[in-house]
Amino acid sequence: MTFTPIKTPLVAKKLFPNYVWDLPTTEKVIYLTFDDGPTPDITNWTLDILNQYNAKATFFCIGKNIEKHPEIFQKILSEGHSVGNHTQNHIKGWKTKRKDYLNNIELCESVLQAHNPKANLNTLFRAPYGQITPKQGKDLIDLGYKIIMWDVLSFDWDKTVTKETCFNNVISKAKQGSIIVFHDSVKASQNMQYALPKVLEYFSEKGFRFNTIS
Repeated sequence: MTFTPIKTPLVAKKLFPNYVWDLPTTEKVIYLTFDDGPTPDITNWTLDILNQYNAKATFFCIGKNIEKHPEIFQKILSEGHSVGNHTQNHIKGWKTKRKDYLNNIELCESVLQAHNPKANLNTLFRAPYGQITPKQGKDLIDLGYKIIMWDVLSFDWDKTVTKETCFNNVISKAKQGSIIVFHDSVKASQNMQYALPKVLEYFSEKGFRFNTIS
């Protein structure tokens, strides 16, 4: 386990108010997000599970993965889910020069547009690892992006976290309007494929809906 908290502290949200951390509402709505795809088998499995619960989600896709697996990307779109930019090569903002970081994001944006011509330009962005500098963030907002962070991390990618803990991370911290992070990646698959169906069942039984971020 890292020192990154499961639930984003209020102080972080106040320090970066221009980023989207959650979507406050009085309705029973939760926002599931999936990073790092599209990934063969895993993304398709995720889509099938979401469909079983009539759940919609937002997929933050890596540009090179869209290029490798365009048919999976099209399936995400055809099933009514939202997509966002997760850079072309999953790069770390803190270790990348400002210009190079923006260029990588714009390259991913061009891939998104090529495979989804009806999409709005410059909409949703999530930084890999959550690493983005204030100047990078300002540049992206000026370009028209919405920077989507999170309210709850499942820690599905963390090999020191058990699948049961991954599930409990979500149900113990998520609430109305929470943005939750999962990954449709090979690294996270064991924990995610255990936790996701249980999360869907748990909140569905409590009357929650699962919506896209738009």
